[in-house]
Amino acid sequence: MAFPSILNNINWKSGVESLGSFEWSKTTIPTKRETAPNGSTILWVIQDTYEGSTFFDTFDFYTGPDPTNFVDQQTAFNDGLAYVTSSNQVIMRGDNTTQLAYGVNRSSVRIASQAQYNMGLFILDLDMAPWGCGVWPAFWQSDDIARTVGDGPWPYTGEIDIIEGVHDNEHNQVTWHTAPGCNLTQNTNFTGTIVQTNGTDNLQCNAFINYNAGCGVTEWSHASYGPLFDEANGGVFAMKWDENGIAVWSFYRAAIPLDISQGEPNPSNWGEPVAELSTQSCDITNYFVNHSIIFDITFCGDWAGNSYATTDCPGTCESILMDPANFVNASWIINSLSVYKQAWIENGGTSSTIRTHPIMNLMTGWIISTVVFLHIVHVLL
Repeated sequence: MAFPSILNNINWKSGVESLGSFEWSKTTIPTKRETAPNGSTILWVIQDTYEGSTFFDTFDFYTGPDPTNFVDQQTAFNDGLAYVTSSNQVIMRGDNTTQLAYGVNRSSVRIASQAQYNMGLFILDLDMAPWGCGVWPAFWQSDDIARTVGDGPWPYTGEIDIIEGVHDNEHNQVTWHTAPGCNLTQNTNFTGTIVQTNGTDNLQCNAFINYNAGCGVTEWSHASYGPLFDEANGGVFAMKWDENGIAVWSFYRAAIPLDISQGEPNPSNWGEPVAELSTQSCDITNYFVNHSIIFDITFCGDWAGNSYATTDCPGTCESILMDPANFVNASWIINSLSVYKQAWIENGGTSSTIRTHPIMNLMTGWIISTVVFLHIVHVLL
């Protein structure tokens, strides 16, 4: 993981703290930037970078019970289900070499970042996302120990599905799953289409109703998931999570914004997102907290298994699992995953403030208070 080098030369502090006097290069600030409520200019500075030979160093492999046989790290490495190529591309794939007996679960991988995040800008550059009959991949965030590495009960800390689809669908689906009380707002400006149940928009993100459908938005593009996405050499997905909402954008390889390519992302230049959960009907800071980043490739399961009969795929989901040739496209090919944190540049451009989740501010204050208390006790003794 890479910490922003620009902060190594200044007095960085945890929480919401002034970074002191610093002159930002005028060439790095485009004419259009996000603006904070106090009028400050918002910049996104790099926090963590996951790529190349060190990618798997800070992820844990999930091996819990599931209709898919999720394997541990060593097995994944030994069986070629997870590795990094000589060109530094990260590969995660389902087993596409083993003939199985009927009823046996196919092996695959599911990983979760050791780091947990509270707000941020997450940018994934990938050449390929998994697809195929019976395949159900996802790039998502959550905090339930039963689903990932974390310490909070799902769904009370929220779940954000950034990339998700089944079979050979053509449209990516962005979905939020929460405790009761968080809702999707119909009049929010985004280009996707709200997912429906029986002709009614799923506006409640409540994971306890509608068979945990959550509140989802389907991308308009026929190439945001599946074979067409891969034929176009993939692209970039970006998710911005702050106190104002959670928004997702996707870009074809040929249309990736220059600010992303240059490592200076500026969401205000990207146009309307494909999906957005606003604060109009959801208190973002209360419903989403302590998220790990998760990649997985599931076979059949609740979504792919239950929807299999409605597709043009042959046979049943259970029978298609037997032949490894059916899963030659069940692979992630990742170039990089970058996580940015928010910085506020005060008017005049001479100082900045790193923004964090309100809960993290409380934690920082508690830690500082504890340290001060212990110091006083030590002196008195």
